[in-house]
Amino acid sequence: MAKLGENRYGKARVRLSRITRKGDLHEFEEWTVRVLLKGDFETSFTEADNSSILPTDTMKNTVYSLARASKAETMEEFAMELGNHFLANFAHVNEASIEISDKAWERLILDGHAEPTTFKLGGPELYTTRAVRSPGQPWAVTSGFESLTILKTTKSAFTGYIQDRLTTLKPATDRIFGTSASATWDYAAPNLPFNEIRSRIVAALLKTFAEHDSMSVQHTLFDMGKAALDAAPEIARITLTMPNIHHLLANLSSFGQDNPNHIFVPADEPHGYIEATVER
Repeated sequence: MAKLGENRYGKARVRLSRITRKGDLHEFEEWTVRVLLKGDFETSFTEADNSSILPTDTMKNTVYSLARASKAETMEEFAMELGNHFLANFAHVNEASIEISDKAWERLILDGHAEPTTFKLGGPELYTTRAVRSPGQPWAVTSGFESLTILKTTKSAFTGYIQDRLTTLKPATDRIFGTSASATWDYAAPNLPFNEIRSRIVAALLKTFAEHDSMSVQHTLFDMGKAALDAAPEIARITLTMPNIHHLLANLSSFGQDNPNHIFVPADEPHGYIEATVER
């Protein structure tokens, strides 16, 4: 006999651009929102009874309507505002999870000055947040980023590893270190200056990556995590995922040429995959 297990439903990939006008200075954000609800929806699955279902199209419209009236300055604040709406208006919903990703638009610099109404896309990275709450409980807010693509051309080595009959990798004392990093961190409270904290965390991660004398991706990842915790006492832990995007030294010997760490072949796949949580 079959029975329904854990379930939820919602609306994904709701795309929203927002301009906040502060006189002649404009702020621009491009968000992608996902709404997921848990609750008393069993009969919709088991008895074809839609009486408990809020249409996902209504969820989409709710995102736009609340965004129009919202005074939220950060996507974290808007995620909680949106989740509060569903929890307050639908008693059979027992958990709201709101996820938002934000494209890395940044203000254009012209002649050394920030242009007040013009922006450029900073890179492929997305800034992310996830806010989850049940009735009577506080918000649990996790933020982070995805696909932060960074690379340095020195201060990276890899030696002293296990070698067996299948090992072909040669030890390296000076190699390219490239990664497309992702991170998430948990906030200790739901009412914080989220953008300012994010800026501190990202700055600490990038500074450590650039300055670190890396003996491995693992070595650098841990020290980056420590730096983030030092920079942001408001977070309890940070999880970092750092694929090792390889740049392989090209063999030019067939052409009678040497290659003193000059010409490389980028290789996106396969790549190393390193992940760890650094906590207090």
